[in-house]
Amino acid sequence: MASSQVPVIDLGPWRSGDPSVRSEIAARGDEALQAAGFLLVTGHGVDPRLPARIRDAARAFFRLPATTKESYAVAVGGRGWLGPGAEANSYAEGTASPPDLKESWSCAAEDPTGIASVDAEWFRPNAWPAEVPALQPLVAEYLSRMRALSDELLELLATALGLPADHFTRHTGHPTWGFNLNWYPGTETLGPPLPGQFRIGPHTDFGTVTLLDREPGAGGLQIHTEADGWQDAPYDPAALTVNIGDLMARWTGDRWRAGRHRVLPPPADAPAEELVSLVYFHECDPHTRVESLPAPIGRVRHEPVDSHTYLRAKLDAISVP
Repeated sequence: MASSQVPVIDLGPWRSGDPSVRSEIAARGDEALQAAGFLLVTGHGVDPRLPARIRDAARAFFRLPATTKESYAVAVGGRGWLGPGAEANSYAEGTASPPDLKESWSCAAEDPTGIASVDAEWFRPNAWPAEVPALQPLVAEYLSRMRALSDELLELLATALGLPADHFTRHTGHPTWGFNLNWYPGTETLGPPLPGQFRIGPHTDFGTVTLLDREPGAGGLQIHTEADGWQDAPYDPAALTVNIGDLMARWTGDRWRAGRHRVLPPPADAPAEELVSLVYFHECDPHTRVESLPAPIGRVRHEPVDSHTYLRAKLDAISVP
């Protein structure tokens, strides 16, 4: 089952600095990322009251009238509200599907680099809903923790490959990132699912690591492995769900698989089920050259890519005109 391939990694022992303990944890991470591309991470230090408060503020926004939310409407990759029908994530892997059954509030990196062309595309100011003033400070606190935690995980991943701890973080001095508050309402809001329609269609994420704080649900997260196909993702209320994205998979020469996943539509026996997920997408410095690690670490030698040319193409692919 999927749970057997998604271990729980406690960062407490990792932070102890004991070399044998760190080596064991890194080896478990390496094995899991080869099998499924997913980990559950505890000991992360995020106060559980913070995501709960963010969810309360997010629900206050999403339950506003559509006419109010439309003043914050943006396209995929923008900063603001992605309304129903804005995304179809399955297109990222070349599969046609109806639009995803969700709404999102999105923000992203905004501290300028001083390079005008880069800042105009990747570091624009974020927008925030005036109707829910509590949202911005709560999200800012959460994002500061996600940023630091992502780099800590990148150091763990480098160690798992037998590389210097800064092998990846030397490319995250001024990274781009994205953050989505995904609202998955019941069918009374978005209607019953069409054939082949999901809350989020099957896909892999695009960047280096994704950190997800989610709520369990019958219409919830599933992950795909070659061994087991689609299975419900394991859930631990104390854990963040972590998966690697396409750039990290390419970087490791496909030693690690980008975690393929989907979010099921509301089930027929619980059509009013409503969930909110907090999703932090970590990337790297703009226009990093991502080149596959050679054997024996890497398994496939991909052509090098410009990280942000790659990211832009993926964001464009999932945008519904």
